[in-house]
Amino acid sequence: MASSPLALTVAGLLLRPAFGSRRDPGRVFDRIVAEAGEAPGDREFVDGFRDLPGWWAKAEHLTPVGRQAAQGHVRRHLAGRARVRRLIAEHPEIEREPIEKPVFVVGLPRTATTVTHAVLSISEEHRSPLLGELLAPDLELPPRQRRRAIAAGRRMVRGTDLFAPRFRDIHAMAAEGPEECTFALPHALMPFSQARAPPRVPGLALRAGLHRRLPVPQAGLPGAPVRPSAAALDAQVPMHVENLDALLTVFPDATIVWCHRDPVTVVASFCSLIEHGMAVSTRPVDLAGIGATWLELLSRAMTRGLAARTAIPPEQLVDAPYSWLGSGPASGAPGLYAAVGARWTGTEAGRLAAAVARPKGTRKHTYDLSRYGLTRDEVESAFADDNVLRAGVDRA
Repeated sequence: MASSPLALTVAGLLLRPAFGSRRDPGRVFDRIVAEAGEAPGDREFVDGFRDLPGWWAKAEHLTPVGRQAAQGHVRRHLAGRARVRRLIAEHPEIEREPIEKPVFVVGLPRTATTVTHAVLSISEEHRSPLLGELLAPDLELPPRQRRRAIAAGRRMVRGTDLFAPRFRDIHAMAAEGPEECTFALPHALMPFSQARAPPRVPGLALRAGLHRRLPVPQAGLPGAPVRPSAAALDAQVPMHVENLDALLTVFPDATIVWCHRDPVTVVASFCSLIEHGMAVSTRPVDLAGIGATWLELLSRAMTRGLAARTAIPPEQLVDAPYSWLGSGPASGAPGLYAAVGARWTGTEAGRLAAAVARPKGTRKHTYDLSRYGLTRDEVESAFADDNVLRAGVDRA
């Protein structure tokens, strides 16, 4: 298991005196709601989070830092939702802001969705949600106010680097960089990456949250509307591929870029990411539990995605094999742009290296499927239909 950084140990000792509040999660939740604010008509949305602190309070081996993370997860989503509702009430034109032909990158996590999103984001014709914007949604701000607004993103990145230093080797984040929209979507599966939690309803997240988040960062931009390239829940939550029907209900003219990779590699890599993230919140980490949980969730996501795929018009679907960008972005990026109908020019080519570069000091990510109690045969069996599709994509 990932070793415990000294900073995590010290933080746990400092937070332990307040750990007793886990005995009254209802009171804690009411306090969070009072602090975050509740927009009129949002009672159902708020109540969707009510059970989560209670489940976390019952979680075995929860650390004090994990308890704080659970509260922060709830607080962030409730505050973000309330903020968006207030902005829309003050500026009703936001909901009339057209989002035309958005590009969504979907696929199982660890299939090069992150690098694909990064490559799309380098074009000035695209508008990608940034981590700081997803955590603190607002209208376009002057530079000085913008720097203050993205402070939440910086704090999250610093905290992750401090408490889980190996996490950035797997999925590095930057407050002012493009990021997956799991940070905007409510009622997601994200808590599963930190501790055992009750199942959420991913489709509800898309219907209740996504269409109310994406217009806000782009409102007021020069030349808006622009084409937002919305990230897949590629590192932590396979939500979009599991809910393509909901996604296309909200955005019927969306282009879907579906990334593909060997599921044996995907599952092993993603379990490793979950291990390093969960080690902050839970001690000890149940490695076999991670394997069983995420094999079920990822295979379920793929089964639903394949079923929904049949209804996507061919002209709105782009299949991206891992070899396109995962192993050679320079050769694959022009093809990706052509496939989504975007222009690839010398400007984009000049920005490519910086967009896909690994952060300084990161190490190679290594992982082993057997560490999580899984075998190649059972993973391939769970993803048999996906393997057939991927083989066809690789041939094409």
